[in-house]
Formats: sequence, structure tokens, C-alpha cells
Amino acid sequence: MITKLKNLGPGLLFAGAAIGVSHLVQSTRAGADFGLGLIWALILVTLFKYPFFQYGPRYAAATGESLLHGYKKLGRGTLIAYYILTLGTMFVIQMAVTIVTAGIASSLFYKFKTITIGVLSIDSVQLWSIIILCICVLLLLLGKYKLLDNLIKIIIVTLTISTIVAVFMALINNKIPLTIVQVLPKNSLEISFLIAFMGWMPGPLDISVWHSLWTLEKQNTQNNFSTKRAIFDFNIGYIGTIILGVCFVLLGALVMFNSGETFSKSASVFAGQLIHMYTTSLGNWAYIIIGIAAFTTMFSTTLTTLDASPRAMNKTTELLLNKNYKYGYIFWIILLCLGTVYIFLFLGSEMGLLIKIATILSFITAPFYAIINYILISGKHTPKIWRPSKILHILSKLGILFLLGFSIWYLTTLY
Repeated sequence: MITKLKNLGPGLLFAGAAIGVSHLVQSTRAGADFGLGLIWALILVTLFKYPFFQYGPRYAAATGESLLHGYKKLGRGTLIAYYILTLGTMFVIQMAVTIVTAGIASSLFYKFKTITIGVLSIDSVQLWSIIILCICVLLLLLGKYKLLDNLIKIIIVTLTISTIVAVFMALINNKIPLTIVQVLPKNSLEISFLIAFMGWMPGPLDISVWHSLWTLEKQNTQNNFSTKRAIFDFNIGYIGTIILGVCFVLLGALVMFNSGETFSKSASVFAGQLIHMYTTSLGNWAYIIIGIAAFTTMFSTTLTTLDASPRAMNKTTELLLNKNYKYGYIFWIILLCLGTVYIFLFLGSEMGLLIKIATILSFITAPFYAIINYILISGKHTPKIWRPSKILHILSKLGILFLLGFSIWYLTTLY
């Protein structure tokens, strides 16, 4: 069992990056607001996104190069489009996951007093955000990929066990019958939530690029990490994201559905509400279980996104300029941290809007990633033996239509 867990790697990193705001915040709210009524959306979006996520590790393991190399082969414009999209969203996404992690830390651990420096006022969540970013940077720069690979196994196992225990106890304590009647959101507010829910469920499609980079790192540290093993490794991580997504919807439905609670947009207040409601409904034992599940969920996402975006931006820059940068990864990780902290401190009033924009962009840009990943994996740049099967071809085409259809549906309901 230990050997099998040791052989896993990029798939768990994928799970760590995916299981975050989409699960703890969006899935819990889906359960709280709709009960089990949006399970259909969770299943559909994870089914139709599956091939495009899988093509990341498949292409990397089969060719020995990342999806970014493949994008360049499809045309320089494709790589430039990726660069612009990533640069435009990476700071907001990092801010979104870090602020939720900090909110949970502030609720579970020490709540700092507000610090005033000149005209700048720094609250507990902002301080925790800076502390968490510093810890993550140290882990990544000192331990590099090997430490990340080992650490994520501990985090994912802890997260999975604590979440499943919480669901099991919630089911035992539940006295109201659950209904599985599925619902279709109707008004613009509900549709906006649905798009945001599916946009980050189980994660944005650009994680496929990150996964391809992690696969190459895994091959550098483990010689027998073949294409077949890379796909198996991905499947384990992907199935895990689906199971935990359902778990968080269940928790929201069991504990919060019809509770009348209005959730705050503030990270610290939301985290406090979340943990308090579980504790009130399930008993004091739930405080530590839910606290561990919530914190490990968000810390894993903060850590993996802080590694992946700089790794991807550095490689994209090198490919566009045809030049290697020895300290490129360090430059981008520092820039990402500084940009994230700037948003915390100076754009706090716009945080809700920025997060909404990032989640929506993740969905409406999904067709772009789906199409280019499909073209790349199906074409001459991929060895014929590792091109998609007939089933994957059909699922890919249906997935592209699904993602395009929902994006158009959303855009037509904006006003």
C-alpha cells in the first residue's frame, strides 16, 4: 500500500489543486442552497471535462514534453493566448484560494489584532494570508518538486479521511429525509452561481497544463513513470476529486440546507460560519474534524497553485523567447506573491468581484483549452498509440459542445 502511494504523484497534485474553492466553498454552498439538486451539474461537468484534463499527463508522458510545447507546435498564437489568459487570472486565483485558507486559519488558530501602518490597516486574515504564502514559498523553494510530491500525499490522505468521517457522522445525525430531486437554476443569480460552480468543478481546465509539467517532473525523479502509469495516476486523483465533491455537497445539504443561514462574502466570517454550523448541528467533535478537512483542503490548493502558475509562466516565457532562465521560476513565484499581497491590501473592497470574474473566466475559457488539448492529442504531434480511443473521441466532442453551450447560455443571461 505504501509503495503504491509512493508511486502516485502528479494525480494527487492535480487533486490538491482542484479540491479547493470549488469543493469547500462552491460545493458546500450548492448543498446548502439546493440540497442534492445540483448533483447533475457536478456529474456532467466532471464527465465532460475528464478527457481534456487527462490529455495533460497523457501527452506529457507519451512525448516527454509539456502541453505548452504542444501549444507552440500548434502555432505561436495559441501559446500567446495561454500566456495572456494565465497572466490575467493567476493573481486573482491565487488570492481567492489564499484568502479562504487564511480565513480558516484565523478561525481555527490565533486571530491577530488589526495592525495599522500609516494609512494601511492589516487585519487577521490578511496577516494569515502573508504567513501562509511565506510558508508555501519556503516549502517550494527549499524542498522543490520532491518535497511537494511527498507532502501532498500526507495532505490528501488527511483531507480524505477527515471529510469522509464528517460525512459519515452527518448522515448518522441527520433526521430529515434527503431528496434527490434535481433542479435547474432559473433566475440570473442562480445561473451565475451554477456557472461559477461548474467553472471550478473539479477545477479550471488550465490545470491540465500544470499536470503535464508535474508529470515531466515525476519522470525526472522516477524512471518507470510510463504513459500508462501516468494515466492511472491521473484517474486516481480525478476520481478522488469527484468523491470529495459529492461529500462536500452532502455536508452542505445535511447541515445547512433550509437552515436560513446567509453566508458572508468575508473569508474569515464565512470560515467561522461554516465551522460553527457543523459544530452546532453535529456536536463539538465536529470542530476539529471539519477544521482539519477545511484547512487541508485549502492549504493544498494554495500550495499547488503557488507552484504551478510560476512553473507554467516560466516555461511559457522560455518557449516564446527561445531562451532558458535559471531563476525564472523564482522570479514568477515572487511576482505572484507580491501581486497577491497587493490585492489583499489595496483591492480588498473589490475582492468579491475579482473572485467572481476569475471563476466565470475559468468556465467561459474552458472551451479554448478543451479544443486545443483535443486537437493536440489527436494530431501528428502525439504518438499514434497514445491518441484517444473512439470512446474518448466521442466524449471529447460532446464535452466541447457541452462547454460551448453552457458558455453561450451564460453569456446570453448576463443582462
